[in-house]
Amino acid sequence: MNPEDGAKPAQGLRDLDAIDSVFSALAHPSRRHILQVLHARDGTLTAGELSARFAHSWPTTTRHLGVLLDAGLVTVTAVGRERRYQIAGQHLGDVLALWLGSVGFDLQPRDP
Repeated sequence: MNPEDGAKPAQGLRDLDAIDSVFSALAHPSRRHILQVLHARDGTLTAGELSARFAHSWPTTTRHLGVLLDAGLVTVTAVGRERRYQIAGQHLGDVLALWLGSVGFDLQPRDP
């Protein structure tokens, strides 16, 4: 299938793309830290509030937020002149469950 012909890729290919996107986003420690900070702060902060918590620059923080946004791990809402970033935990859980299932790991608790 040629992606230039306008057809959507098969579900399996979309799943692989989602897995690759999430794992690539989580590969960087700063992005994992951003997710942890968002979770600890009730799940939503502005880019400025997030960058104040890190040693790197504001543009670096916004670049990391862009990767997380592209991976579906955060969402963004414009509130006046601010952009508020929220953690999208369900997508992370869905993708992790998809990948774990693909390698034979069952998330269901086992009876002792």
